[in-house]
Amino acid sequence: MAVMTPRDPLGQAVLRTVLIVVAVALALYLVYLLRTPLTWLAIAAFLAVAMSGPVNVLQRHMRRGFAIALTYLALILIPIGLGAALIPTLVDQIEELAGNVPEYAQDVEDFVQENDTLNDLNDKYDFTSEIQNAADDLPSKIGDAAGVLQDIGVGVVSSIFATVTILILSIFMVGGGPRWAEAFVRSQPAGRRERIDRALRDVANAIGNYVGGALIQATIAGIAAFIMLKILGAPFAAPLALIVAFFDLIPVVGATIAAVLIAIVMLFVNFPVGLIVWVVFAIVYQQFENYVIQPQIQKRAVEVEGFTVIVAVLFGATLFGVLGAVLAIPVAAALQIVWREYRDYRREALTQPIDSGEPPTSPLVPPGAEPPPTPAA
Repeated sequence: MAVMTPRDPLGQAVLRTVLIVVAVALALYLVYLLRTPLTWLAIAAFLAVAMSGPVNVLQRHMRRGFAIALTYLALILIPIGLGAALIPTLVDQIEELAGNVPEYAQDVEDFVQENDTLNDLNDKYDFTSEIQNAADDLPSKIGDAAGVLQDIGVGVVSSIFATVTILILSIFMVGGGPRWAEAFVRSQPAGRRERIDRALRDVANAIGNYVGGALIQATIAGIAAFIMLKILGAPFAAPLALIVAFFDLIPVVGATIAAVLIAIVMLFVNFPVGLIVWVVFAIVYQQFENYVIQPQIQKRAVEVEGFTVIVAVLFGATLFGVLGAVLAIPVAAALQIVWREYRDYRREALTQPIDSGEPPTSPLVPPGAEPPPTPAA
């Protein structure tokens, strides 16, 4: 006769741990395989929440479908219009710059010869001849740009496909987002519905405010750059200022990229005074923007402390590059809102008395015993 023995609890615990580890590993591997579409979904969700504000404003005067169509049509036409206005000018200026590069190189060589220190360095390293050779070759290399563009054509097509896909996903999210959010709130217990609905609205407002704050910050950077470039006598200050404003949408690192690009231009346009002044201006303004303008704007926009803003951007940029830097602040704001609602929920749950459904008993009467009879009056 077989003897029945209880199951080994240690073996069950080990098996459960192994299964959890395997499930987590498979989930992480699946996320790795789907990293590209998941990234597109994250960008589309961010864009949908940002565009929901203008859509809701237009919805007061027209049907929601027309409001979505007009909003996304403006989103598409604005960069196309800016490109149509700026690209011909930039092409003309680049061709003019390429034609004037030998003259600029000669100016650099003359300046070096007039300066004793630089002249001594030039005698040792002969860097002016290298600059002159590169300047002589640059106009001929500009004509080979078409071949380079053909080589990167596949990447451009892939980027266009990704952009169209993200826009389509975002349009679907804007169109169905309110219904999805309402269905999700209704599926929650009655005691949590109000809190979850408030958290979702706060997250949407935080992301919309972040986008507005980023546009204000980029506008300030573009205006400041335009004024400085006008002072320095740059021949195409407006397009360069727009480049600064565009790159400034990337937190922390965007202003540096734009400053380097313009410094290269100033190297040939106004060397050395213009280049030195621009570099000093870019360094000072970037520090002022990173530690004063951006934290103050985003603190008021998303109600996140300035220290948290900087840390979130640094962590996001380190983990996910430019996309992580752009999404770091709204993600930090969303996590802060979720944590705040969860903390309040737990606090209320701990302070509310537990209702067992049974009548209270006297502390002098043991449980299960009958209370003494009440004496007659």
